[in-house]
Amino acid sequence: MEFSNLIPFSLIFFTILLSFAPNRVVEARKGGVSPISHLISESLYNSLFLHKDDNACPARNFYPYNAFIEATKCFPKFGNTGDLITRKREIAAFLAQISHETTGGWATAPDGPYAWGLCFKEEINPQSNYCDSTNTQWPCFPGKSYFGRGPIQLSWNYNYGPAGKALGFDGLRNPEIVSNNSVIAFKTGLWFWMTEQRPKPSCHDVMIGKYKPTAADLAANRTAGYGLVTNIINGGLECGRPDDARVNSRIGFFKRYAQLFNVDTGPNLDCANQQPFN
Repeated sequence: MEFSNLIPFSLIFFTILLSFAPNRVVEARKGGVSPISHLISESLYNSLFLHKDDNACPARNFYPYNAFIEATKCFPKFGNTGDLITRKREIAAFLAQISHETTGGWATAPDGPYAWGLCFKEEINPQSNYCDSTNTQWPCFPGKSYFGRGPIQLSWNYNYGPAGKALGFDGLRNPEIVSNNSVIAFKTGLWFWMTEQRPKPSCHDVMIGKYKPTAADLAANRTAGYGLVTNIINGGLECGRPDDARVNSRIGFFKRYAQLFNVDTGPNLDCANQQPFN
């Protein structure tokens, strides 16, 4: 009878287990894949793009932090693959490339030329409607133009078509949405970054160390690094030539952003000695 007021041992053991369970869940979440907002806060984002919302920028208020974070949710591997340095470096590299594509800076600009990313959302004075009429898989829609739009300056019908299919909009009939919807704009940039388009690897695979050069890549000196990402994006116009101003701009953004992320840039920043992809 003297033991009748004691809690059974099995119940005590179960209670102890429950007391540890919440902490274990929290620890598992901490040890797992962190949301990208853990790596780039809104304050860091705004320090990268100091002038994106200036009155002088046509894309004023089009590229808010929340739109970027929302877009990344569709690409869970972006900034979430590899160790912490690799993850930060990839984010810095992506933001540097889209900064060059949308820059409003100049040599003597306030805060320097690399503080003016995300100033534009549409290509300035496009020279054509960027319609490849030979591409029958993604045929151009009458009256539509596929000039550069959004942070990566998505161009050509053969990019708008598959991007729209992957992201849930009609890229051929409604290309304008890329410069009218902030989240979709960021999604197109991330789609281009994450998607392999053979013979090109994805920019993502290059930045996380997953790129495996083919024999043709080795012969063309297409070595892994930020310079290869530039080759993927616009190598036909910028690579294989020394001291190209556009390549130097991309590198300038990357160096500044890598410093703000407190990571190194890694090797092979330019593509001067690389042959472009065919």
